[in-house]
Amino acid sequence: MGGIMDISFMYRWFKNFNLVPNLSDKYVFITGCDSGFGNLLAQKLDQRGMRVLATCFTEEGAQELRRACSHRLQITFLDVTKTESIKAAAQWVNAQVGDRGLWGLVNNAGVGLPSGPNEWLTKEDFAKVINVNLIGMIEVTLNMLPMIKRARGRVVNMSSSGGRVAVIGGGYCVSKFGVEAFSDSIRRELYYFGVKVCIIEPGNYRTSILGTEDIEQRMRQLWERLPQETRNSYGEQYYYLYTKNLKNITRLAEPKISEVTDCLEHALTSRNPRIRYNPGLDAKLLYLPLAKFPTALTDFILSRYLPKPADSVL
Repeated sequence: MGGIMDISFMYRWFKNFNLVPNLSDKYVFITGCDSGFGNLLAQKLDQRGMRVLATCFTEEGAQELRRACSHRLQITFLDVTKTESIKAAAQWVNAQVGDRGLWGLVNNAGVGLPSGPNEWLTKEDFAKVINVNLIGMIEVTLNMLPMIKRARGRVVNMSSSGGRVAVIGGGYCVSKFGVEAFSDSIRRELYYFGVKVCIIEPGNYRTSILGTEDIEQRMRQLWERLPQETRNSYGEQYYYLYTKNLKNITRLAEPKISEVTDCLEHALTSRNPRIRYNPGLDAKLLYLPLAKFPTALTDFILSRYLPKPADSVL
């Protein structure tokens, strides 16, 4: 019994020793706190006594977050696709943190739709996703950097397993590959200033990023706006099977999103955060191996999940 107590004590000691000191004095700015990962992370960091500066897109999201947190947590509204909104948020953060600087920036805001076969989408469909997930994230980071350097803090960017292997068409994976590249390049630059950059690459989790409206309805809208020639080349069977696969992905999504926020917390509070975090069994057992296999093998495996179009030559 004594041996177990000793091991438990040593574990708690090491865990606390490995934490960044004075967490209650640290400011963390989180984008996309209306729901999902950002909302839960804001609550958890607030419970730990950290100074959370949360952003919401809607008044409803802000009210719900206020009800769930203490008076320490502060909220501002942010649209990451608008430069004036980002600059206003940066001025607000600077007024809060002062000479202490900003310890943590969590670029969490993101969207996943529209997604689907690339040929079914328009330039505007791609831009809608890329402007939030990538361009918005870059602009927020650039505006916050002076404050982060002041604190020798952390930048934590929400990527995805879809940023390591492209499993679906549209702007989502394109944007997440961009998140990976931006994070890698800025990590190497900021190393000399004592700033750490971490990347979170979750698997398939159940959040609002996949949208709240019916998948069949979304896919039907994409299908019906296609030229007849394009519809003929894919065929109705392709459309039905593709929609069925998307529904299965949504149905199988992991509901325990705390696995992701635990990684976000570690990146912000550990003395030795990891460069990459891969929450989710599917991330570890499926997506990461697919990203490391020879390309031809990855293509073959993923082709098993895609239906064949009517005009297939294979």
